[in-house]
Amino acid sequence: MYSFNYHIPKNIDEATTLFEKSNEPKYLAGGMTLVASMKQRLTAPSDLIDLSKMDTLKSIVVEGKNLKIGALTTHNSISKSKDIKSTISGLCDLSNGIGDQSVRNFGTIGGSIANADPAADWPAAILALKSQIETNMRIINGEEFFKGMFETILDEKEIITQISFEIPSYFTYVKFPNPASRYAIVGIGLSVYDKIARVSVTGASHTPFRASEIESALSKNFKIDSIPLNSVSSENLNNDIHASAEYRSHLIDVLTKDAVRTYTQ
Repeated sequence: MYSFNYHIPKNIDEATTLFEKSNEPKYLAGGMTLVASMKQRLTAPSDLIDLSKMDTLKSIVVEGKNLKIGALTTHNSISKSKDIKSTISGLCDLSNGIGDQSVRNFGTIGGSIANADPAADWPAAILALKSQIETNMRIINGEEFFKGMFETILDEKEIITQISFEIPSYFTYVKFPNPASRYAIVGIGLSVYDKIARVSVTGASHTPFRASEIESALSKNFKIDSIPLNSVSSENLNNDIHASAEYRSHLIDVLTKDAVRTYTQ
């Protein structure tokens, strides 16, 4: 790890001012990916701007039909939240399945989606649910947020402040995890809004995506037998030491069936 300057701003204005004055700065949320990358000398920021002391970014609030989660809320806090349990309980299950206890204690929802790891779990929720990512500069529709592997629509000095989810009638997330990292080899997010199904896929490709053919079929007839098999081609899916592209395509079908089965039980 190379030397760097360390800052703990008290508010967003101070954080953005530090960012603009620094040579090669990085914002630090939970640090689960950034710190590990620095240890391996894969990245060497001149300045680390630690956002962790901004308690205003750690709130969990239910406002009408929306659940709003502060960007610095940890996975562990989300998994134990009564407000989330009573509105979108599937988010509690999702967060409880991330990494190990240490990762859940320090990792944050905002840091996770800003990092945009293609095998992370939170992107599945962002896409399956009707969501908005609020920053210090604008509000971004969740469907527009992810652009590629470790790539989002965020400007380099932009800070995620809050994620807003419209509360569905149902949401669940199921995944086939890597046994060591717990990252998703394939993960499926399923939500239902007024009988309209939304199905998202993470882990299978470089960028999380919506499975439109499966969504259309389930919206017409929400039954396991309605799921069109092999509708997601293996052509653009990841092919690596963990799983072949063909296997990932098969897992999408299997996990979608599991998600539908959970809804109908």
